[in-house]
Amino acid sequence: MLLIGPDDGDRRRSHIALASRGREVAAVDSAEAAARWLVANRCDLIVAPAAAVAAVRPLGLPVLAVAPARDVAAAVRALDDGAIDCVLQPLDEAAVALALHRVARLAPAREPAASRGGDGERGLARLVGASAAMQVLRATIARVAQHRSTVLITGESGTGKELVARAIHDASPRAARPFVAINCAAIPGPLLESELFGHVRGAFTDAVRDRAGLFEEADGGTLFLDEVGELPLALQVKLLRAIQESEVRRVGGSENIKVDVRLIAATLRDLPEAIRAGRFREDLYYRLAVLPVEVAPLRERREDVAALVACFADRHRQRHGHAARFTDDAIAALAAQPWPGNVRELENAVERALVLTEHDVIDAAALAAHLRVPAGAPDQPPVAAPADDDDALSIKKATRQLEEELIRRALEATGGNRTTAARLLEISHRALLYKIKEFGL
Repeated sequence: MLLIGPDDGDRRRSHIALASRGREVAAVDSAEAAARWLVANRCDLIVAPAAAVAAVRPLGLPVLAVAPARDVAAAVRALDDGAIDCVLQPLDEAAVALALHRVARLAPAREPAASRGGDGERGLARLVGASAAMQVLRATIARVAQHRSTVLITGESGTGKELVARAIHDASPRAARPFVAINCAAIPGPLLESELFGHVRGAFTDAVRDRAGLFEEADGGTLFLDEVGELPLALQVKLLRAIQESEVRRVGGSENIKVDVRLIAATLRDLPEAIRAGRFREDLYYRLAVLPVEVAPLRERREDVAALVACFADRHRQRHGHAARFTDDAIAALAAQPWPGNVRELENAVERALVLTEHDVIDAAALAAHLRVPAGAPDQPPVAAPADDDDALSIKKATRQLEEELIRRALEATGGNRTTAARLLEISHRALLYKIKEFGL
């Protein structure tokens, strides 16, 4: 974690209290110094004085505020400015432990990895795999990172589109500036406008003060819009104008605010199809897709599975304190899976195996109960195709058939309960809804 504040007695006491919880703590004296430190280092949490929260939030990390004892107003302001929690000085071990526990539960989970490497690495160094698809992806990232033009990242759920966006930012001239991310599908339309563009006091019932939006927070850096295909049409118009004019207007405001933002968007939707259906603006699509980047699904780069398993096993060894080696036949069994949930699903499978096994070696037999396709099963498409069918050897079509069949079985097994079905399939509820619509189930 990174501790921000002047080098005085309060900061030293905070440093000791945080380090006593077994956390590695680095310290700097200002938000500007923190930005410079983060160019070459990574951390999962910033601890800052309540008055500094607004200045450090654009760095894109969860912030734990520290407020003077009995200064409730400062604590409230820190939470309004975006702190994930606030603890009062003088710090004691119990208060720190409780705050860190709350932060661990509330901090947004990071995108599980197209190809995520060590947590201390940045940019292209975090991309795992030597497949042709990964080599093409790395080369594409290196090219597009040097330009300000908008990027549209496409790929299935769980492939790690946010990781790719971060790699582009880290490899760009904007690396020292904020990387700000938002999932457009996770916030209702009326609130999303305020999140993106900000609002002025009195713009709506709960607008008790002026608030900058994410465009302003990302000024000089990168704004990542995940699930951009979920934007309401009315908001698409405003986003298009913000891109064209490089300026935003807060909700309820009358002034235009100039911003310098590199925009990266991502979607798992087929946007050309959404355009034909009238759900997405064609002019916005062409504004977003100036530099298209496609992330391959895991089934198209199976040779990367061994490296990914090693990466995830090391990460979860550190998290759970249990080391185990995956045998060659276990790796082969994992590589043979269809992985409709892609790298996210693979990471979950590795973690589950590490948690549930009591042995130091995990083989194919230990994995068998958790695999969609049993280890050692014949390598055949799950749905037979006629011998004279031109598509009989299409991996993509066979995979689609497998996905449809597994979703159908999961829905039947759960009596149509989509939440439970998504859990059985090990994909997100939103991804399941997309697949149900896509397959007409």
